[in-house]
Order: sequence, then structure tokens, then C-alpha cells
Amino acid sequence: MTTASRPTPDKPLAGWRVLVPRGGPWGDAVAASLRRQGATPVIAPLINFAPTNDQATLDEALADLAAGRFDWLTVTSATTVDVLYAYRATIPARTKVAAVGETTAAALLAVGYRVDLVPDEDNSAAGMAEQLIALEPEPLDVLTLRSEIAKPVLTRMLAEAGHRVRSVVAYRTVGVPVTERIAQDVRSGRINAILVTSGSVADQVHAQFPDLPSDTLVAAIGPRTAKDARRAGLSVDVIAETQTVEALIDAVGRFPLPHAADEFAPRTGTIPVSAPERD
Repeated sequence: MTTASRPTPDKPLAGWRVLVPRGGPWGDAVAASLRRQGATPVIAPLINFAPTNDQATLDEALADLAAGRFDWLTVTSATTVDVLYAYRATIPARTKVAAVGETTAAALLAVGYRVDLVPDEDNSAAGMAEQLIALEPEPLDVLTLRSEIAKPVLTRMLAEAGHRVRSVVAYRTVGVPVTERIAQDVRSGRINAILVTSGSVADQVHAQFPDLPSDTLVAAIGPRTAKDARRAGLSVDVIAETQTVEALIDAVGRFPLPHAADEFAPRTGTIPVSAPERD
């Protein structure tokens, strides 16, 4: 590492190589944020969506969405945003959009959609349902797009509150193998941190990188994702204080760069300087 790549207050992540687990507009936006902090982002999509097994139902739902037949559209993952973007779905002005959390909201904004509601505290399907029910006491038409493996918590809660809900499976989640070069960079510790932004990403991190180096930082975007990551077998080093990409990057920036002490130490003797331990 050169002197120019030392961390500074303006560039706290100088010298870091950070794996960004999603591509597309969202991944590009995260990469740009990392560069502003001095890091080198490595975009390596770990998950993608596969077509639903009921394409006709999805096509009909998106056509009705474009026609303005829904009062609300609920979006519970960034992958759902990928589906909307891939199908060039039109969301009319009269239809409000609810995003389950800041990651999903950022993904919507990155591709040009607006966001009208993000849960204040509980960034889960149940939390979004509770806030939407409190906001809209009268029965409305709601479209919920979901993965084939998602539990219908949102649909059930909204329906029990009297709303007319159309629940449609929009996609199947599939893992995307990284290139051998990236896999080797992870194994060797050249990747200093991995951003974990969902349970599906956590599953792929564990599956594709079963032997993470002990000093590779695993950063989860929130408590729920951290819980999913631990369930998947990952050791979580840091959890963002708020469920936003900015908070996640800031949390990583509070850690010393692994091996930084060795790399910055003067090369005047033969006794190595130990890298700082992390909690």
C-alpha cells in the first residue's frame, strides 16, 4: 500500500477492497459511494432472478398495474425492483409505492421509480403491513410482488385488515457463481470486506466462500439481515446502525484496514509489526 492510499478523514476506506453483492443500477450506486470513501469496489452479483413459473399471471398483473388498477404496490426486495426494471413496468402516478427498507427504496430510486412509504422502524413485511394498515384504514387495491419462497405475511395481514390484495409470484431467486478470480481474491484475503444486504446474499456468501479468512469483514445492513447471515453460518462483524447503504459503508469505515499496521510500518528492521486485533 502506498502512502497515497492511507485512510484519511475524507477517505476512511482508502486501501479497502469491498465486495458489492449485487449488480445493475443499485450495485453501480453502491460502488460510487465506496469510491467516494476511498475504497475499491468489486461488483460481484451473487444472486439474480429467474422467471416465474406463472408468466401469464405476472404479465396480467403488470398490465393492470400500468392501467392504474392498484392503489398501492408493495416491494419487499431489491430483486423485485430488478424484475420491474427488466419488464419495463410502468407505475402510474395514482399508484403509491411502499418499499420494505432503505436498500429496496434505493434500488427503486436508482432505476427511476419513486417511493412513497418506507417503514419507520420495522423493515420487514410485517412492519410494512402494519404501517400501511395504519395509514390506509379504508379498503384499497394492493399489488404484492414476491419471490416464490417468500412467506405471504404481507398479503395475509393486509387481507385481514380488509384490503383487496393480489399476491403474485414475480421471480425465483437463484445464485450466481462468481468468477474464479474473485473467488481467489476472497480466499486470499485480498477482498477486505463483504457487504451482506439480504438473507439470500448471506446464503450465497456462505455457499461460495465457505472458508472466509478470519480478517475478512462481514458487514450486514441491519439486524434482520445479520440474523439471517448467522443462520446461514456466517460470522457477522458489524451491523449498520440504520438499514441504509450509507450507514453500512460508514460502519465498515470504523474498522482498521486488516494488515494496515504492517503495510504502513517503516521498513527499518527485521522484526515484523503485528496487525491490530479486531473485536
